[in-house]
Amino acid sequence: MKKVYMNWLIVGYLLLIISSCGSLRTQDEMLAPRRSTDEIRLEDIRQQLAQNPVRAIDLIGSFRETYKVIRDDFEAENLAVLENEATDNLREFLERAIAEERWDDAVSFSRSLANLEAVSARPPSAVFSERDLILAGAKKRLADGENLGAFLAAMQAHELAPLSFDDAMLFLERAVDLKQRRTAACFYAVAEQAGTAAMIPADYREFVRGSDNVTDMLKGVATVVVDRGIRIDRGRGFADRVLGTAFFVDQSGLMITNYHVIDSEVNPRYQGFSRLFIRMGDGSSPLIPARVIGWDMTLDLALLQTAYRPEYIFSVVDRVVPRVGDSVLAMGSPGGLEKTVTSGIISAQRRLFLQIGDVYQIDAAVNPGSSGGPIIDHSGRLVGIAFGGIMEFQGMNFAIPAGRLAAALPAMINGGKADRPWLGMVVNETSAGAEIVYTAPNTPASNHFVPEGSIVTSINGRQITAPQGFLISALQDILFKNRPGELVTLEILTPGGETIQRLVMSVPRPELPLGEAAKVDTRERLVAPLFGMILSPGAGGSRSSFQVRKVVRGSPADMAGISDQDIASIRSLRVFEREGFVVLEINIKRRRMGYLETTMQLLAGLDSPDTL
Repeated sequence: MKKVYMNWLIVGYLLLIISSCGSLRTQDEMLAPRRSTDEIRLEDIRQQLAQNPVRAIDLIGSFRETYKVIRDDFEAENLAVLENEATDNLREFLERAIAEERWDDAVSFSRSLANLEAVSARPPSAVFSERDLILAGAKKRLADGENLGAFLAAMQAHELAPLSFDDAMLFLERAVDLKQRRTAACFYAVAEQAGTAAMIPADYREFVRGSDNVTDMLKGVATVVVDRGIRIDRGRGFADRVLGTAFFVDQSGLMITNYHVIDSEVNPRYQGFSRLFIRMGDGSSPLIPARVIGWDMTLDLALLQTAYRPEYIFSVVDRVVPRVGDSVLAMGSPGGLEKTVTSGIISAQRRLFLQIGDVYQIDAAVNPGSSGGPIIDHSGRLVGIAFGGIMEFQGMNFAIPAGRLAAALPAMINGGKADRPWLGMVVNETSAGAEIVYTAPNTPASNHFVPEGSIVTSINGRQITAPQGFLISALQDILFKNRPGELVTLEILTPGGETIQRLVMSVPRPELPLGEAAKVDTRERLVAPLFGMILSPGAGGSRSSFQVRKVVRGSPADMAGISDQDIASIRSLRVFEREGFVVLEINIKRRRMGYLETTMQLLAGLDSPDTL
C-alpha cells in the first residue's frame, strides 16, 4: 500500500512540474507586447508572398479597404513594397510555368497578372498573351494525343483572336484523321477564314461537306446503368438501378452524362453499394464497366471513361446557339429503351433551373432514362444535353446548352469535382443593370467591402451587354472559365453615383452558395438574397418591425404578393441545409390591404441561380 502511495506521489510531482512549465510559457506569452490587428494582417501578407503571391495581393487590397486612412507614410510605403514584391513573384510564377510547359497554370497566372496591371495602371509585362498560352497548351495536348482537350483549347484561343491558317490546319488534319466530321467542319471554317478554300486539300473539303445520318449518330449513344444493389421495401427486396443516357465525345472512350445519374458514384454522403456500367445495345447486351473521371454539380454534368472504342463521336466544339422554334432531335434510353429518338423544337430559352446559366426548354419527349442524352439540330450539331422534365406537364423538358458543356469540360477532364469561381454576391437584373442586393459574409465581396446596392458594370474589363433576361447568365459566363484563386477585377457604380474598382481573388464556389451565410448572418439580412425582400428600419425604431424597401421581381416575396412599403416582422427562419432550402415565417401588414396583418410561410432554395 505504501508503494502505491509513493507511485502516485511521483506522478503528482511530475504533473506539477509539467504544469509549472506550461504556466511559465503562458506567463511569457502574457507578458509579451500585444500586436495590433493591422500588424497581424501585415504578417499574414508577408507569409503569402513567396508561396501564393495572388493571395498576398488580395490581402493587400483587403487591408487597404479595411483601413481606408493609412495612419502614417511608413505604413503606406510598406504596403507598396509588399505589393511590388508580390507582383514580381507572380511574374516569376508565370515565367516558370511557361518554361515547364504547365500551360494551364500559365494561363491562370497571366489572367491574374493582367487584371492586377490593369487596376494599378502598370504597363503589361507578360511576354505571351492569354490567347497565345491557351494555343500553346492546345498544341501540346495535340502532340500528346489528348485530342478532346486540344480541340477545346484551340477553339477557346480562336474566340480570343482568330487562328492563323497553319494553326487551323494543324487541328483540321487531326479531326479528319479521327473521322470527326463536325469538329473538322469547325476548323475547316476557321482555316477558310484565315486563308482560302483553294489552300485546303480537296479531300478535306469533300469530307466536311458530307453528312452523318441519325443511324450513325446512335452508335455514339449508350445507356448508363448504375447498380445500387438491393432496395428493401416493406420487407421485400428489389433491384435498385438508376438508368440514364451518355454519349461519346472522344475516341478514347470519354462520355458525357448528367451528374444526377451517377451521383451515388462520387457523392460522399451516399453510403451504399454503387457500380457504374454502360450498355451499347438492348437489354441483352453486355454491361461494360465505366468510371467517373470528373463532374460539375453546378451544371449537372459528368465525364465518364470506358474501355469501349466508339463508332461515332459527337463534336463539342461547335458554337451553335439555336433560336426559339428551331427543330431538334433528342436521343436517349427512356425507361431503358435504347436508341430512342424523339423530335421537337426549342420551346424557350433562359429557364433558370441550375445554379449557373440558363437552359433551353424543349418539347421533344424526354423521360426518365433520357437524362444525359444528346440534343441535336437538323444539321447534326450538338445543341444541348437533356437533363430533366416536369412529369405533370407533357412537353415541358429541359436541356443544358452545348456551349456550357464545352466551357465545363476542361475542368472535368482534369479529374474530380470541378470547382467554379465564387465572389459571394447575389445580383438582380434591373433596368439600370446588375444590382448587387447582397454580399455574403466571409467572401471575397464582403472582405473587399463591395457595397450593396451597387451596379456591376464590368468584370475583368469586359463591359456587360446582354439582352433583357440574360444579364446574370452573361456575368456568370465571364467568370465560369476561370479557375478559383485568380484575381478578378470588378468595376461597379455605387448608389452614390461613383465608379470604383475592386481587385479580388475568387474562391471555390460552395455546393450551396448561401448555405454558410444562412448560418452566420442575421435573419433580417438573409431575406434579401433568399426571398427577394430588402428591408429597412420601420417607423418608431421597433426592433422587430421592418419596412419592405424593395421587392425583387420574380422572387418568392414577389410571388407571394408582398410589395414595397409593406410592414414585416420575422417570426422564424428555419434552415434545412441537408435538403437545401429555407422556410421563412413572417407577419406582414400589406399597404394595399390597409395594413391588415397576416401570417405567411415562404420557401426558398440555398442554391440561388442569381449568384456570382
